[in-house]
Amino acid sequence: MKEIEVRKKYNIIAKRYHKLRTRGQGWFYNEMLEMPTTLKLLGNVKGKKILDLGCGTGIYAKILTKKGAKIKGIDISEEMIKIAKKENPKVEFKVGNMDNLPYKNKEFDIILAALSINYLKEWYGVFKEVRRVLKNKGMFVFSTSNPVIEVIKKRMYKGKKFRIVEDYFKECLLKEKWFIGSGKKITMSFYHKTYGTIIKTIVKSGFELIDYEDAYPLKKAKKLFPKDYKLWTNMPYFCTWKVKVK
Repeated sequence: MKEIEVRKKYNIIAKRYHKLRTRGQGWFYNEMLEMPTTLKLLGNVKGKKILDLGCGTGIYAKILTKKGAKIKGIDISEEMIKIAKKENPKVEFKVGNMDNLPYKNKEFDIILAALSINYLKEWYGVFKEVRRVLKNKGMFVFSTSNPVIEVIKKRMYKGKKFRIVEDYFKECLLKEKWFIGSGKKITMSFYHKTYGTIIKTIVKSGFELIDYEDAYPLKKAKKLFPKDYKLWTNMPYFCTWKVKVK
């Protein structure tokens, strides 16, 4: 999906998105599934300088600031950044692209990209910039949708529903519908990449794979979101990667 399209669509849904993410228990797919895994791989962030790539409305920034980290955030959406600044008045946020970062060389200890890199077809530019602004031995933690789940399709056979993996090796733009309230939907797009492509990108960009984990729902989600919990305790919807500058 072109950057201008990503910006436009997130500008449209910014307020609704933030409301969904911050209501009571939050939204299952982020607060109950992706975030626990990513926060686990981030580890102890106290005193660390962290850049939040694709920071959205500053939800991670708020959590990591409370954990003692020194945060900066960047996102392509002006409307998302407006909310992030309001929610985190002491954090520096900028509007910008992930593959052209307005930061100094070796400025950060850790860079986080939560469910944001998938919007780009070409990842090498992002990894090059991440490597530039990371300190020696710095960590890059990024989450994506699981490459296998991305290509699972629903099929019917003799009146029963099945899920099958289809066209896993076809790296392409995928589309999905997001509900944005009042019965409205918006089409969001992201790029499917195989595990092999992701790992080669990591290695060729000068990083070492340190850790990896498939997202597993928090136990409290069983009561709050029973259907989602049942489904995603059997299949990995998201995954988080932890890599280090060599």
